[in-house]
Amino acid sequence: MDILFLLIPLGLVLVGLIAWFFVWSVNHRQFDDMEGPAHEILMDDDRPAQPPLPATDKKDASPSRKP
Repeated sequence: MDILFLLIPLGLVLVGLIAWFFVWSVNHRQFDDMEGPAHEILMDDDRPAQPPLPATDKKDASPSRKP
């Protein structure tokens, strides 16, 4: 019977923390769009990939000096 003096307040604190976390998450818009990020993965990007830039040789880019 003495354990109820510990478990009841501990349970109330736990319920209070869960309620506070839920209210905090709703106020910070955590539940606004639940399906958008999941569908965003499936959407293709219609723009073609840009070709890579041609590699330049550093020896050709600098002016050559003759002694």
